[in-house]
Amino acid sequence: MIAFVGVTTPKTLTSSAPSNFRNEVGEYVYSFLQDTTGEGVYDAVQSAADAARAEGADYVVVMAHLGDKENGHPWNYADVISHTAGIDVMLDGHSHDTNQVLVKNAEGKEVPRAASGTKLACIGWCRISADGEISTGLYTWDNKVAAPDLLGLDNDMSRAVAEATDELNEKLNEVVASTSVELIVRDPDILDNNGKPVRMIRRTETNLGDLCADAYRDQSGADIAFVNGGGIRTNIKAGDITLGNTLSVFPTGDSMCVIEVTGQQILDALEWGAHALPDENGGFLQVSGLSYEIHTYIESPCVSNEFGQFQGIEGARRVQNVRVGGEPIDPDKTYTLASHDFLFLKKGDGYTMFDGAPLLQDCVKLDNQLLIDYIVDTLGGVIGKEYADPYGQGRITFVETPAADPLV
Repeated sequence: MIAFVGVTTPKTLTSSAPSNFRNEVGEYVYSFLQDTTGEGVYDAVQSAADAARAEGADYVVVMAHLGDKENGHPWNYADVISHTAGIDVMLDGHSHDTNQVLVKNAEGKEVPRAASGTKLACIGWCRISADGEISTGLYTWDNKVAAPDLLGLDNDMSRAVAEATDELNEKLNEVVASTSVELIVRDPDILDNNGKPVRMIRRTETNLGDLCADAYRDQSGADIAFVNGGGIRTNIKAGDITLGNTLSVFPTGDSMCVIEVTGQQILDALEWGAHALPDENGGFLQVSGLSYEIHTYIESPCVSNEFGQFQGIEGARRVQNVRVGGEPIDPDKTYTLASHDFLFLKKGDGYTMFDGAPLLQDCVKLDNQLLIDYIVDTLGGVIGKEYADPYGQGRITFVETPAADPLV
């Protein structure tokens, strides 16, 4: 008998929209056992594994969404396996890696952890042989070919899907603009351990990040615009830009909002956006209308609450030399700030510093449409050389050592 135990990271509270877990008066009605020690998650997983064994399970398979990132501590896959016993194998997700590794559990037994990438580029498998040996791996294929075509399926359902798909594809393939440069989410040169281009947009500036933030600022008329790197999903290749391309960049359907904030709230938001570096973070901010430095040799001073949201600052700030329109930011001055409902209204990625800020524009335009409108109406339908550098326009500068800091 095989038992399956589901586990998701408490990071879900902020990587998803926190409003999903609240009632109508703003109270949290779901718990993710998000104590900072990790003991809540460990105890729950252990209890589930023990209960499965008590009911006769010969093997316990954990289906997890934990990931391998250090900023997922104390709830990443290695934390959970090393603090529990009785798990035979973990099939994991969240961090989009494809690593197949062994981790020692609380009793010193090696437990396989298998990850299967993202977007069905791979399917992970676990095999338990007749003699009890456990192995894991990946099925991979060129998933540009749909399964019905690959398998030669022909029935009422496949024909209905094919007809609807043809109609959808005709719309998605409509050309809405063009670009003379490639706009990137992933590094054009550096590959990870799996031979895949390294994702950059959740830890540094990119030309696509600049473009998206500029679109929000242009279409809103705000002083400043923020776009979370986790909301920008795919590269745009040089050439024609289709409606489908814009939806691939912004697949989550967020809507533009504008709020009035103080310079201090801006400073806190930038600090929160940089708190996970050098790890990537979906809340890393791509910006328009300002520039700033991140002094990565300084530990993040951000303090989070029990839900993993921004609570305050304790210690020296790593974000410095923030300039708005070329002038030093004034913490006491008010600015208009554009982003989307996920960040402002749903407190996505833990951005609570904007609580109570006056809402000037409320969900006025979908993200992919404002991107189209910016390219067509403002840029004349063509993205040109101003976005040619894949690493952006120098809005975000990294200072990695005190020796490199001109103020030290």
